[in-house]
Amino acid sequence: MTEAVQQQVSSKPFAPPYPESLEETGLSFQFLADLALKTAATESAMTTSAVAERICLPMTLVEQLMQHLYREKMLEIRGAVGFNNNRYALLDRGWDQLRRLQEISGYVGPAPVSLAYYTAMMRSQAQPEDLVNSDQVASAFSDLVLPESLLQTLGFAINSRRSLFISGIAGTGKTSVAERINNALQTPIWIPYAIAIDDHVINIYDAHNHERTLDEDNFDSYDRRWIRISRPLIIVGGEMTLVSTDLTYNRASRYYEAPFQVKANCGTLVIDDFGRQRVEPEELLNRWIVPLERKVDFLTLHTGKKISVPFEELVVFSTNLEPSRLVDEAFLRRMGYRVRIEPPSEETYRQIFERFAVGNGVGYEDSILDYLISKYPVENRIRKACEPRDLINRFLDICQYKGLPLELNRELLDLAWSNYFGLAHV
Repeated sequence: MTEAVQQQVSSKPFAPPYPESLEETGLSFQFLADLALKTAATESAMTTSAVAERICLPMTLVEQLMQHLYREKMLEIRGAVGFNNNRYALLDRGWDQLRRLQEISGYVGPAPVSLAYYTAMMRSQAQPEDLVNSDQVASAFSDLVLPESLLQTLGFAINSRRSLFISGIAGTGKTSVAERINNALQTPIWIPYAIAIDDHVINIYDAHNHERTLDEDNFDSYDRRWIRISRPLIIVGGEMTLVSTDLTYNRASRYYEAPFQVKANCGTLVIDDFGRQRVEPEELLNRWIVPLERKVDFLTLHTGKKISVPFEELVVFSTNLEPSRLVDEAFLRRMGYRVRIEPPSEETYRQIFERFAVGNGVGYEDSILDYLISKYPVENRIRKACEPRDLINRFLDICQYKGLPLELNRELLDLAWSNYFGLAHV
């Protein structure tokens, strides 16, 4: 990466700088020429502008690649469309070369960026430009009823970007808390569509997990190989395996898909139901002990070559198992912050119920909430933070089915309760 690029990356706010030469792309001339040839073969209108639009490089640079392919007798010029914009057609030699290239890599799309460039950008953007304060943290969790001490600890973790270990029995709101941590991170980031290592391409952008801001045009000029997204929130649960933490090689298309922790860079990665994955907790933590401490991860290409990539995300482990059953104290010390979420007090339970009832237009007398609270000790149940929401949702289902007004009474509450807790039908 050139000195100019490094200076641009180190300043905030910024956009990835527009490459003014093929050398400034950080990719080899041959890689770009091969990509241009593969792209040209997929275009019905084989023009310089069409190829430039597809591979996200300036038209002047793409025309240099097309002229090279023309001199190598892989393309022929069919006419001029405009300045630095010609119409081309593949020759037999071009089709032969295309078949050889597709056996190596079938990637066609935006030109990747170099691993060095990607690393520099992720390091630069890892820490949000502005640290969050207590008001911003309160706003991020405003739809939850949480103790002030928990909000304070969450603020510490968000600003420090250290990992967070959340424990507590099922239904206390651990996942809800973990999901909202990312709400406090307001500054968008830039990510590339893909990165390249030698001839290997790794796809980074994931439309399912990355939310585009679609405001790139507000910048005077930028490298169109990059897109601007909200800081990602990626949640993985019981489906996670050690294999899923490494590169996925698509043998049909012959390029790689980045693992979830790479896609979470500069955002938040939530490991939900930690301890219930199809991999032992010790194995998973051994896999990530270096990334958590050194902010660097190691991935393996199918050739056996290892590469290092940034590990710049806030990692949240959420579990309803006792931490002592999962890992030893030495591992827990590496977690950064640890919190335990307890079942809500009666006052907190009432606040949660009232907030959710009002939000859904449910009417009720104060005595109904008193009656609900009294049912827990009778049946020897522990109040959980998720239950006001779940019981009201069951009540709404009942009203919808029976065509009733949204007025909660004892009879409907008992019906919602029995359907929620699965009591016997007699």
